[in-house]
Amino acid sequence: MKSRRSRRAVDNSKRECKSFEPSQTVLHVDDDANDAELLRAATRKAHLHIKLYSLDAGEQAIDYLTGIGRYADRRRFQLPALVLLDLKMPRTSGFDVLKWIRSRQEFASIPVVIFSGSHLADDMNLAFQNGANSYFIKPLAFDALVQVVRGINSLWLNHSSRRGKSVEGHASK
Repeated sequence: MKSRRSRRAVDNSKRECKSFEPSQTVLHVDDDANDAELLRAATRKAHLHIKLYSLDAGEQAIDYLTGIGRYADRRRFQLPALVLLDLKMPRTSGFDVLKWIRSRQEFASIPVVIFSGSHLADDMNLAFQNGANSYFIKPLAFDALVQVVRGINSLWLNHSSRRGKSVEGHASK
C-alpha cells in the first residue's frame, strides 16, 4: 500500500508532466540562425511551454501559413497562436510577410509581433501601418532577452486582459 505522501508525489509529478506539454505554437521567422537559437534558449530559461518553429526565410513563413509543401500536415505544423517576425531578411522581407499575412482574412486573428534589431522609427511606423500588433527590439544581453520573451508571452499568449497594451520599453498597437 502506498502512503499518502507517495501518492501525492505521484499525482504532482503527473501534473508537472502535463504542464510541460507545449500548448501553443509560435512561428518565428528570422534569417539569423544565432538569433533563432538564442530565442529558443531564452524560451527554455523563461520556462515557457510553447512549440517554437523557427524558419529562416519569408517564403518559408508563407508556405507554413498556407500549409503547402512540407508544411501540409496541420497536425505537425499547426497554425500559430503568434508570429514573431524579423524585418530585415533577404528576398522576402519581414515587411513583405507582414503585408501578406494582413491581406489574408484567414490569418486576421493571428497576432504578428515584430522582433527586430532595428531601432529606426521609420521601421516601427511602417510595421504598425502594415498591421503589426507589437514591436520589440532584440536586446543584446541574454537575460534581457529572457525578459522580453516573458513579456511577449504575457501580452500575446496568456490571453490576459493586458493584450494589446505595451510592456515597459516596447511598443504595442
